[in-house]
Amino acid sequence: MKDFGFGIKKSNVIDLDKTDWTFLREIAAEEPSFLHCFFCGTCTATCSAGKYTGFNLRRLQLLIRRGQFDEVAERVSECMLCGKCQWVCPKGVNTRHVVTLINKKLHARKIR
Repeated sequence: MKDFGFGIKKSNVIDLDKTDWTFLREIAAEEPSFLHCFFCGTCTATCSAGKYTGFNLRRLQLLIRRGQFDEVAERVSECMLCGKCQWVCPKGVNTRHVVTLINKKLHARKIR
């Protein structure tokens, strides 16, 4: 068969029956405010790192829910931990602590 220069990518659909929620639960156990996030995008709009890198806290949470931890590890290191996102969050999510916990949990799982 001819090679047309493209391939079929794996679907990014979240199958809730097959999703492993342990990583999300571990973070939420140490930082309960993480579950209050309703993906409004305020954090992303004020993010200094997001203007110059591919960092996006909303995307990071989606990747965690999908179980795509390799990409999470790649993106989470781009956060500058400046705290702007935490100041503007309407739900009061401690985003700096969440990012720190994600790094910690990735190291514990030897993903990074």
